[in-house]
Amino acid sequence: MNEEKNVYRFVAAVLMGLPEVGGEQRQRWIDHPRELQEALSVLNRMPDLGLRTWKTIKLGGLKNADDFRRAIKGCGMRINDGADDIIGTPGFVVAAGEVEVDLVKVTVGDLGFTNGATRGQIYVLAEELGLKLCPPEVGPQLRLQHKDQPNGEWIIIGMEPIRDSDGNLHVFDVGRGDSGQWLGSDYGNPDNFWSAGNQWLFVRPRKCQ
Repeated sequence: MNEEKNVYRFVAAVLMGLPEVGGEQRQRWIDHPRELQEALSVLNRMPDLGLRTWKTIKLGGLKNADDFRRAIKGCGMRINDGADDIIGTPGFVVAAGEVEVDLVKVTVGDLGFTNGATRGQIYVLAEELGLKLCPPEVGPQLRLQHKDQPNGEWIIIGMEPIRDSDGNLHVFDVGRGDSGQWLGSDYGNPDNFWSAGNQWLFVRPRKCQ
């Protein structure tokens, strides 16, 4: 009986110590306890993860899709068809004025998913660690401001997915390969699976002064 009480106390302490979690995610953890184990593992090593700012970029200035297309191509960079599509949809919005955002780059493995994870799982863990989704403008602005990107690096933007002209969900990615520097796109369905080595980008909120 004492052991059972200790289990209940432990569960209560865990629930009280967790960041705010929605009912849907709680139910998912009930159905898939392995995911809760991974979440607790990440929270337990948060000080080691660091979550340092990787890069600070500016948003604002460019006003619409055509501005970004001209700027990116004017720098000798390229845009794939998927990115070119969603940049011209109503879901792509830009900052009204100039603002800086601090970006954190993490791999799926950094978040504790050593065997990979879905986009939905990645977003839940990132937000539990205090990170926020990127505004969609981060994708093309990072492409313009990350000119020294090493060859072979591909960064997926952790953002609210945008529907393309066919209704498919996409997120931006920023990469460099043998064919040059690209603003690209990846499928943004919540169940799309990503390997432990995939790099994702999120916003690190600034503390109020």
